[in-house]
Amino acid sequence: MSEIERVALIGAGVIGAGWAARFAVNGIDVAAYDPDPRAAARIADALENARRAYAKLTLAPPVPPGRIAIAGEIAEAVAGADFVQESAPERVEIKRALLAEASRVTDPGIVIASSTSGLLPSELQAGCVAPDRICVGHPFNPVYLLPLVEVVGGQATAGNAKARAAAVYRSVGMYPLVLDTEIDAFVADRLLEALWREALHLIDGGVATADQIDQAIVYGPGLRWSVMGTFLLYRLAGGEAGMRHFLEQFGGALDLPWAHVEGPTLTDRLIERIVAQSDAQAAGRAIRDLERLRDDCLVSVMQGLRTQNHGAGAVLRDYEAQLFSRAHRASRTSERDLSRPLRLHTVRVAPEWVDFNNHMTESRYLQVFGDATDALLRFVGVDSDYLAAGHSYYTVETHIRHQREAAGEEPLAVSTRVLGCDEKRLHLFHRMSHEETDTELATAEHMLLHVDTRVARAAPAAPEVLARLREIEDAQAGLGAPDAAGRAIAMPTGPDPGADSR
Repeated sequence: MSEIERVALIGAGVIGAGWAARFAVNGIDVAAYDPDPRAAARIADALENARRAYAKLTLAPPVPPGRIAIAGEIAEAVAGADFVQESAPERVEIKRALLAEASRVTDPGIVIASSTSGLLPSELQAGCVAPDRICVGHPFNPVYLLPLVEVVGGQATAGNAKARAAAVYRSVGMYPLVLDTEIDAFVADRLLEALWREALHLIDGGVATADQIDQAIVYGPGLRWSVMGTFLLYRLAGGEAGMRHFLEQFGGALDLPWAHVEGPTLTDRLIERIVAQSDAQAAGRAIRDLERLRDDCLVSVMQGLRTQNHGAGAVLRDYEAQLFSRAHRASRTSERDLSRPLRLHTVRVAPEWVDFNNHMTESRYLQVFGDATDALLRFVGVDSDYLAAGHSYYTVETHIRHQREAAGEEPLAVSTRVLGCDEKRLHLFHRMSHEETDTELATAEHMLLHVDTRVARAAPAAPEVLARLREIEDAQAGLGAPDAAGRAIAMPTGPDPGADSR
């Protein structure tokens, strides 16, 4: 991950607030300058949305959040910043003035990126001190969730400035698309603009409504675009002969009047028609509800793609590996009393984890205990490098006792004991409790086997991992065996305890 600790934001509208949320949830302190008194509220809303989305997005342990401060002046915001992101209104004179001021009060070695969606970086560099570090970092809404960010340099931008900006974006789970040539609206927005203009023509001509156009994207090409781009998809459409056959078959369509190139005049009549159809689409649902529906669906798509290690899922997998690696480094450097049960995992019962009684569902108990096992494994050295080398622990037996219900939003803590280990086996005992009252809610006993994942067979653990486990086992030996350890489920023998015994 990029070693940045503090970011300055200039502008805190929808995009700036999204940047604040993205950086803060990744443990980076943020200082934001925006004279609008609503800036703090917008950032707070975006941060709440981001936290909610990230809780579903990845199983990696969350990073301690960065602090967010509202600055009264640009100089105050950029003081001590390692990176600057400008997200002011899309007017060249406003952005140019703000970037020039920021460049005067920022160390010449600090990269300053603009979130502009279409202005040329060469135009924005005019009047800046050390313009070689000015570039574009164009994100997509919601900034805290979508990975794409277009990195574009101007005539004066140095190549290392774009590389440094890309490293910052990559460190917070984004996919920096570094472009070689500046052009108005860059790449993604030019593609989107062409689709948008054609959609306006369809509405203007009465061919389709806003809802019909959106359905045409959502249920067809939109799903495909989340997996492959246009060229690769069209190559596949050409069959075994590939793109050449596709162009032979369908290239002639370019001469047909299928689509418009220029957009229609945005008349008052067209504006009112679009607004009315958009209102009908919303069907009375609040913006916040629609935002959360959007975020939930994006999380589901990205998590689904992660299982295939493809597209945005590959970016998420790499990002998650970084988070696990950070958690591993933090746990290994922390001072802990190994003679006591290790409290390595805490979590709050999420709203989606509960049933109609507001109690955590059975599968979530297993998830929490599984996450506690993962935390212990990271603690003893089973990190991303260890897994990549073909070594891991697989759970082969589990016994869970449910003592009390865990309600929605309750804080949980899991303490872990190593009851036994050898070269291939690991015997664990977890105790789940209410984090604040220490009331026992459940226990779990697990047997794990160390495996060579390349051949899917049990294999000895690495000496350093085994040594760490034995150190914990020896330190905890004085605690004695837990009362619940070694339990088995069995029906009592003898008379029915509910029968009349008179």
